[in-house]
Amino acid sequence: MSAALFVSVLLIAACGLIYELVASALASYLLGDSVLQFSTVIGTYLFAMGIGSWLSRYLEKQLVARFVAIELMVAVIGGFSSMVLFLAFAYTSGFQIVLYTLVVLIGTLVGLEVPLLMRILRDRYAFQDVVSNVLTFDYLGALVASIAFPIILVPRLGLVRTALFFGLINAAIALWSTHLFAPVLLRSRRSLQVASVLVLMALAAGMTFANRITSTAEGNIYADDVIYSRASRYQHIVLTAWRDDLRLFLNSHLQFSSRDEYRYHEALVHPGLAAAPNARRVLVLGGGDGLAVREVLKYPGVEQVTLVDLDPAMTRLFSTHPLLTKLNDDALKSPRVKVVNADAFVWLDQTRDVFDFVVVDFPDPNNYSIGKLYTAAFYRLVQRHLVDGGSLVVQSTSPMFARRSFWSIVETLKLAGLNTYPYHVYVPSFGEWGFVLATRGGYSAPSTLPMGLRFLTPASVAQAFDFPRDMDRVAAKPNRLNDQVLVRYYAEEFDKINR
Repeated sequence: MSAALFVSVLLIAACGLIYELVASALASYLLGDSVLQFSTVIGTYLFAMGIGSWLSRYLEKQLVARFVAIELMVAVIGGFSSMVLFLAFAYTSGFQIVLYTLVVLIGTLVGLEVPLLMRILRDRYAFQDVVSNVLTFDYLGALVASIAFPIILVPRLGLVRTALFFGLINAAIALWSTHLFAPVLLRSRRSLQVASVLVLMALAAGMTFANRITSTAEGNIYADDVIYSRASRYQHIVLTAWRDDLRLFLNSHLQFSSRDEYRYHEALVHPGLAAAPNARRVLVLGGGDGLAVREVLKYPGVEQVTLVDLDPAMTRLFSTHPLLTKLNDDALKSPRVKVVNADAFVWLDQTRDVFDFVVVDFPDPNNYSIGKLYTAAFYRLVQRHLVDGGSLVVQSTSPMFARRSFWSIVETLKLAGLNTYPYHVYVPSFGEWGFVLATRGGYSAPSTLPMGLRFLTPASVAQAFDFPRDMDRVAAKPNRLNDQVLVRYYAEEFDKINR
């Protein structure tokens, strides 16, 4: 019996932490800024647990029955929490109210669990054994959950099914507790067992219909039909389609539209690479969609392209999905392309490879985990892997809508010891978009470009380096690893647009 009890403690702790992680991850997917979302959700959850622990003193009678009832409430609220949040984001304007209400409810209930269980067990074991064993298994459960969540649960079950699965565990513990403590429960045992079975059935039904419900919600979030949706270990990947327009969203942020992505990717690659006719080895950081690689492969002299993208789900998707391989011309299957799934910062620190040209194609710096890839420390690291005379290009957000952010990136590259050549083009899906070429030496716009381009000409490349007054240079601080001012600039500027 004691082993079953302490395994239950481990599972209870795992369930509580999973609900917290699900809420944090979903908030970061839908609202952005993962550091802010995880910090506020975790802080609120811990505060609510404190409230629950404090309230436990007022529960004096029928402790086992109350413990089972609390387990069932946690199972229902926690199990359906992710589904409710998806629906709230899709159909209401009160997502954050729903989010923090759920976090407070779950945290309060979880805060009640352990004190109640310790009081239930104090008559069976010495007090010091109860405290040490309960807390040991509680912390062990938290460790198991924190490791399993990103590595196993989210990639295999997704956020909605993960929450429902752990709701089933809570309900199963409630049902098992009616057996373990049968002599104490007496008359309430039968009603609690019926309630446990009903909750298990409801959660099982939720597991069955989870995909249908989330697909309905996503259909309301995105304007076009959702043809692919998956939560990988690192991000939420969604593809939508309408007629000939295929769109990729990462964590609800548009990454490209197939109708005009060629403008962005031609502008990203060719002004720099066409000016480096002797380039043989090219590195692409980010760009797991293979679209930048597609442009690089238009140069016959390029012998090897190394693509480093964090998420294997992205590179696998864009290597296998027929609509996507058609879009990137099967670039990721080219014998000249080597795909590496790794954190770019870590990979650059470990590799000794050097390159003639580097394409830095990360998402916009809307959170600190991405912001580190826009710091002077990162650009110095990239510079170490450039041959003499090599150059790099950085996608640098919009100089129109995020003007300080754009010029902060320019200043950051300068701080890293590089000469900078900022430019911009118009991409209909995004508006004016900016890039920065950076070299150790000078730069001259190329007089010729590869055959088959749909947008750029030598004349338009030369014009791209001219900035009108409303996008011209403004004062901005460089982005440092210990002070990511760029993330704050970006948040402030896009908050103004969204008001």
